[in-house]
Amino acid sequence: MQNRPYIVIMAGGIGSRFWPYSRRKKPKQFLDILGTGRSLLQMTYDRFRAIAEKDQFFVITYRKYVSLVKEQLPELEDHQILSEPNRKNTATCIAYAGYKIHSIDPEATMIVTPADHLILQEVKFLKTIEKAVKAAQIDHRLVTLGIKPNRPETGYGYIQYHEGKGEDARKVKTFTEKPNLKLAKTFIESGDFVWNSGMFVWKGSSIIHALREHMQDISEIFDEGIEAFGTEKEDDFVSKAYLQVKNISIDFGLMEKSSDVYVILGDFGWSDLGSWTSLHEIREKDKQNNVVEANAILYNTENSFISTNSDKLVVVEGLKNYLVNETDNVLLICPLDGEKKFRDFVSNARKKGEDFV
Repeated sequence: MQNRPYIVIMAGGIGSRFWPYSRRKKPKQFLDILGTGRSLLQMTYDRFRAIAEKDQFFVITYRKYVSLVKEQLPELEDHQILSEPNRKNTATCIAYAGYKIHSIDPEATMIVTPADHLILQEVKFLKTIEKAVKAAQIDHRLVTLGIKPNRPETGYGYIQYHEGKGEDARKVKTFTEKPNLKLAKTFIESGDFVWNSGMFVWKGSSIIHALREHMQDISEIFDEGIEAFGTEKEDDFVSKAYLQVKNISIDFGLMEKSSDVYVILGDFGWSDLGSWTSLHEIREKDKQNNVVEANAILYNTENSFISTNSDKLVVVEGLKNYLVNETDNVLLICPLDGEKKFRDFVSNARKKGEDFV
């Protein structure tokens, strides 16, 4: 691949919708959720090693997870692990990585990816990435990957695009966050919407230009620290910068405002692995559409996820669309698609003691 890109892996999330398996001390990106022997973070790193050398990777994570990143990716140098003092969402995360890499290589191209996605068809995925890198070479272009939808999913954001004229990159019309079912069905029927994957490709200079144009509150702060990157002053500057910026996603803060956003259409077996529901979709199921990862006996139960980490016998009768998960000291029983309540579950569990979260 020409202009070999830098890879930015965002690995600072809590993964609350996978609680109680995912905990604050070790959230889902550091877990072997798929049973491959590698964590989701390690699988993401492995996937991109085909197009980038070890020294072209940067992992940006919450400060308390730096040791986990070092443990799981010991091949990375300390300066390749960017420590966030506070969680301030993806706009600040991407700004930090963008300014850092631009200070190293002003001509750099960046691929920004979450640490916790599933890609089933990696060859097709890397071909799509190659198209995105090529499209991103035009100055100021912000390229995102859109996934061709196969169902009216309400848990994903959507991107509407203009029809292309002989090139892979399609100009984006609109972004829509997690629509209701009726609207999602309309999107699917229209044929010009794709799921928003949350993966981006752009030149470092392009993302900084866009931040200066649409998010001056962030760009002005990071512009003040340009001389600090790569020096002993960097950590102190970043700590102060994170106290000043607001908590906002890159989609809301930038992508919805810019007229330079393009999408590359992809179809490579993608899931954001954002919840127990998404894991249920990819797991092997019985005739009643149940995922059973336990010593269990089921009666009149369908479309459910039964998972425990002990040898105790689990007997279930009469459940439909339910999650039963026992992980360490927590037993959770709730609707399988009830992830909107998980923040409440975690918040209230913390009141019972930090060991539960």
